[in-house]
Amino acid sequence: MAKRNGPPRWDRTMQQRLVRGEAAALGELYDRFASLVHGLAHRVLGDERAADAVTRDVFSHVWEHPDTYDPRQGNLRGWLAGLAHRLAVQRLRVTETAALARGGPGTPEELEHKVRHASVAARADYIVQSMPVPLRAALELAYFQRRDYRQTAADLGVTEDEARRRLRLGLQLLATAHDTDASGGPPGIGGAA
Repeated sequence: MAKRNGPPRWDRTMQQRLVRGEAAALGELYDRFASLVHGLAHRVLGDERAADAVTRDVFSHVWEHPDTYDPRQGNLRGWLAGLAHRLAVQRLRVTETAALARGGPGTPEELEHKVRHASVAARADYIVQSMPVPLRAALELAYFQRRDYRQTAADLGVTEDEARRRLRLGLQLLATAHDTDASGGPPGIGGAA
């Protein structure tokens, strides 16, 4: 299998257009990735308005600082997801810390547990959204529709061995949602902002 030297051409071209200040490029980027950004922010924050604000902040950052995306470091989708995750976690920490300061329920340790839990959930959502359709379809059948591997194979029109392989690979990908890097954030969702 050939090793890829960088992100897709679309990502590099989009970054160049953004650096040139093309408003149409920002519109295309928004159309393509706003639901991903909003979904991750909502998963972390559990609040529609806060997720809307994070989505605006992410795309404002992209417009004001398009040069902070380095195509050599990965794809644009991952960079946007990392930016959304970081901003959502920051917002969650600020709002929860303010609630604690006002005498609200909880402790700083409970706050960090909540942040870690939200991060893992957001990472799992991102992994499922990003995985190839055959893996996602097998997982959805097995876990949401409670099909065993034989039924999954029949529903997908594949062999039982192939259904087991897809389920195993999908679960291996999901298992990485619990992995964290040194900063406490999920791997693959991060990087310099």
